[in-house]
Amino acid sequence: MKNKGSFLLLLTAFIWGMAFVAQSAAMDNVGPWTFNCVRSIIGGLTLLVLMPFLHKLVPPVHSSGKELLKGGIACGLLLGTSSMLQQVGIMSTAVGKAGFLTALYVVFVPLFLAFGGRHIQKRIWFSVALAVGGLYFLCMNGSFRLAKGDILLLLCACGFALHIITADHFTSHTDGIWLSCLQFFTAGLLCAGPMLFIEKPSLHDLLNAAVPILYAGILSSGAGYTMQIIGQKDTEPAIASLLMSLESVFACIGGFLLLHQVLTIREIFGCMLTFSAVILAQLPLDKKKETLPKTSASRNDS
Repeated sequence: MKNKGSFLLLLTAFIWGMAFVAQSAAMDNVGPWTFNCVRSIIGGLTLLVLMPFLHKLVPPVHSSGKELLKGGIACGLLLGTSSMLQQVGIMSTAVGKAGFLTALYVVFVPLFLAFGGRHIQKRIWFSVALAVGGLYFLCMNGSFRLAKGDILLLLCACGFALHIITADHFTSHTDGIWLSCLQFFTAGLLCAGPMLFIEKPSLHDLLNAAVPILYAGILSSGAGYTMQIIGQKDTEPAIASLLMSLESVFACIGGFLLLHQVLTIREIFGCMLTFSAVILAQLPLDKKKETLPKTSASRNDS
């Protein structure tokens, strides 16, 4: 990886990939609104407790409270909505297909940026095409007919793409750790109403799902999404989406190493294609050719 941002995003993809088992296990005891509400609140509380230590590792960025609040609410609404679309969509869609459709944010990020006037390099488009091909071989085993759950997952992918772009905009001039903390509390509040009035979880249900919820809250949310926001400070959003798409690859590798699942030739080929796409996107640019635009608020990406 050519910088700290890329390494953090790679680590984020690893944590998210390994979180798949935790998410599946939690659904045996609690509903999707409860899972997303509690994990988000735990993620926010984790950051509040660790804030002094984290700011020693990552110097705080001084910004207006109004801008920070606006960014936290915007990111939180997108994160909460996308997570719920994903959770509900997974209930009626095969897991592999759900993983592929969700990971299509790798396509939507450069598309949305291009529609907004951002120039996207040809090699990035080629990397995206490689990644989509790799994800298809990795996740898809059956037919590709769109059902209701599939539409929800496509909307989820659009939401995650908008979250990446929105986070990219606000991280240029706000404190990334506070931004992440606020987004979790916003996402948690968004899910709180349906959790209390529709699912009505009991303490017994929450205790039975405690281990996977804590993993998802502390690592997948608290650590993962915070590293995403900090990592995006130094990374072009289209490349960031490619790095984070490795979540599907790490989930597959995790199943092989930890759950003793068999990797087929098709899946290994998919992993290789996706890794190749990320490596291609990270190769140094020829100084005589165009360079990537900076990821700051002045890039007209909002």
